[in-house]
Amino acid sequence: MGLAPRLLAWNALQAVAAGAYADAALERLLARQSLAGPDRALATELVYGAIRQRRLLDAWIDALGRVTAERQPPRLRWLLHVGLYQLLFCQRIPAAAAVSTSVELARAGGLARLAPVVNGLLRSLLRRRADASAEPWSGLTLPADPAAALALRQSLPGWLAADLLTWLPAAGAEAFAAACNMPPSLDLRCRRGRLERDALLAAFAAAGVAAEGLSEGPDALTLLERPGDLRALPGYAEGWWCVQDRNAQRIVPLLDPRPGMRVLDLCAAPGGKTTQIAEALAGEGELWAVDRSEARLRRVALNAERLGLAGIGLLAADGKDLLALRPDWRGAFDRILVDAPCSGLGTLARHADARWRLEPEAIDALIELQKQLLEAVLPLLAPAGRLVYATCTVHPRENQEQIAALLASHPELAVVAQQQWWPSPVGGDGFYVAVLEPAGLREAAVAPSPAVGP
Repeated sequence: MGLAPRLLAWNALQAVAAGAYADAALERLLARQSLAGPDRALATELVYGAIRQRRLLDAWIDALGRVTAERQPPRLRWLLHVGLYQLLFCQRIPAAAAVSTSVELARAGGLARLAPVVNGLLRSLLRRRADASAEPWSGLTLPADPAAALALRQSLPGWLAADLLTWLPAAGAEAFAAACNMPPSLDLRCRRGRLERDALLAAFAAAGVAAEGLSEGPDALTLLERPGDLRALPGYAEGWWCVQDRNAQRIVPLLDPRPGMRVLDLCAAPGGKTTQIAEALAGEGELWAVDRSEARLRRVALNAERLGLAGIGLLAADGKDLLALRPDWRGAFDRILVDAPCSGLGTLARHADARWRLEPEAIDALIELQKQLLEAVLPLLAPAGRLVYATCTVHPRENQEQIAALLASHPELAVVAQQQWWPSPVGGDGFYVAVLEPAGLREAAVAPSPAVGP
């Protein structure tokens, strides 16, 4: 593995710093350059890893350089990140190779004058860290403040580290942060009604693809190795499976859609839960997928088509306007899923640059939007219907506090169940889900029938 994957990673980091999303930047650069499997894997790890660890890598530049990271020429800063990440996190890469290739990149990439700076700073790191297996922050002076120390160790925004320590004990906050810095699991959902999970696992095994079933659901499985192009896996073209996080797969069973029901999926794109609902309906009933974006709704349609699922109604609309757009939907739906826009704090491992893009002030606007969507769909719920509110965040204001406020203004509703799943180092994103039904509905369902006279 030579310069090519490292050059690609350097270019991707510069693109992200200029405003590009990490996934899009990496995909675009990989499409332009043909890299073999190991080189492609290295480029991917360097891009996502260096972005996740930005704060820690900057701290090392601050500690070792004459100029702070923020004041470094941007191209030099991101090149140093490529080299530092290899020395701190890539144990399989010899230190000499990490240093020499970084110096070569400087010379080949128009920074020949600064090549000695690259060489000197990286070698200073090696001298400071005699034990290469030590924690990546070993050798740095950690702040006395617990939140600031957590933010530095685990490369988090300061505001998020502080919030975590109010939501969780110290060990829990550390575990959450560590999970956010790991490559996310690649989980699949077997297409119910088309193929059993054991049959899909057998097909993968026959093709040399390592996978195993998961306890989070009867259709859930995970790939144990990165397979490259997912479209080349057995069953892709046949619609035997789709990509869906293991914890995301636990939400639709709580919605409990059944054949013959009318179901609304709000903020539905890209359609993982929509197709899961359609599988549960088994072609009987009515399902509407609503999203503001027509382009994202086309992804729902494409995913449904590949999985062989027909009859899903698609509506591009703002969820806050549904009753005005479709007055015939008042009280019409047995099940409503509000898969609400949120801060995404449960998916930081999956979206490497999200932690640096999100500002805490933006959460206020999201909370207001979530409230408006919930208020807008309540009139659409049938008298004995079920509403499920779900997010992919761990922020209490968007989750438990949002539902508490809804119940305070709507005493006719009751929480049947609620659950917060936290990101885990063994796999699975963070999700919150609350199941709401009309108050007294369950008591009425189990109350004894009135006596009938002779």
